[in-house]
Amino acid sequence: MGGVSLCLVTTQSRSLIRIVGVAAAGALALGLAACSGGASGPATPDYKSTYKAPEPVAYAPLTGVALAAGTTVGPALSVKICNVFHCEPQDGLNQADVVFEEIVEGGISRYVGIWNSNVPVTVGPVRSLRPMDADIAAPFGGIIAYSGYGAQETRDLAVDTGLVNITENDPAMYRNDYNVAPYNLMLHAQEAIAANPGLAAPAQQWAYSSSLATSTAVLDGTPASSVQNIFSNQSDNTWTYDGASGRYLRTQWEGPDLDLTGAQLSAANVVVMRVNVDEFVGVPRTRMVDSGELFVLSGGKVVHGTWSKAGTASPIVFKGDNGVTIRLAPGNTWIEMVPLDSYVPAGSVTITE
Repeated sequence: MGGVSLCLVTTQSRSLIRIVGVAAAGALALGLAACSGGASGPATPDYKSTYKAPEPVAYAPLTGVALAAGTTVGPALSVKICNVFHCEPQDGLNQADVVFEEIVEGGISRYVGIWNSNVPVTVGPVRSLRPMDADIAAPFGGIIAYSGYGAQETRDLAVDTGLVNITENDPAMYRNDYNVAPYNLMLHAQEAIAANPGLAAPAQQWAYSSSLATSTAVLDGTPASSVQNIFSNQSDNTWTYDGASGRYLRTQWEGPDLDLTGAQLSAANVVVMRVNVDEFVGVPRTRMVDSGELFVLSGGKVVHGTWSKAGTASPIVFKGDNGVTIRLAPGNTWIEMVPLDSYVPAGSVTITE
């Protein structure tokens, strides 16, 4: 018997199992497993995972469009752009991430174009600063460029924002040979940015959807084939939806509004803000730190809501009537700031289904 393994179960063992019951039987079974010499626990898989986490996707902060891998986002460049007949055609507006249109003296309008994700070589014609431009440009950071400023108080507003101020005498400014002075001042946009290294990229201003189809206007809005914005008896424009491109196309002065390349100005989003206008050192000042009625057009539809801005450096907030943040479609945005009856006569907004 001396050669018999201790792992054998004898008659006495079986009797003991019957006496002690299930608990002892379980313990004995574990002992038998150990005696078998096999490994305990789950088997080690015989394969290796090949999964690799995808690279994170970066988005342009002012358009919501995915950036190519390795793309570096530079600072925002805000430029005061002329909008009278003598200034046409403008250069670079179709490459702007955001364009604001504002009313100025005499009932005419001007633009603040903001470039970041697609900065052209030149932009213009460049015109003079107005008192609301500091409130417009401040949240974007970076650089603001203009030809002059009128009253010193207007320039002080822009300087106080901490933005880099570029004026007419800067080396990046020059005169073109196809417009008449003073409507021919241009800016070497890329040169202006390169001359001011180390500036931070702009913060994202608004929420963006992942596609046109998932933008708030398309999901929750009503049909909007066009919108006409009348600023005054001197200035109006119409944006008409083009289903083939999924964009709104701009007309002005009874014809297509074309840039220097001959392309019609277009936008993925047209935002219409109804605004109050105050007087500041003798000129109209759109009241930006305020709130009011809002229309957002994307993909042939419109959603109604409210806009608000808490301070000079704060972004403008777009919310629907349900109180939920509006998601813009990926792409560029034009913001039409149409006046209410205030320091200037009221304009009007007409949306056609």
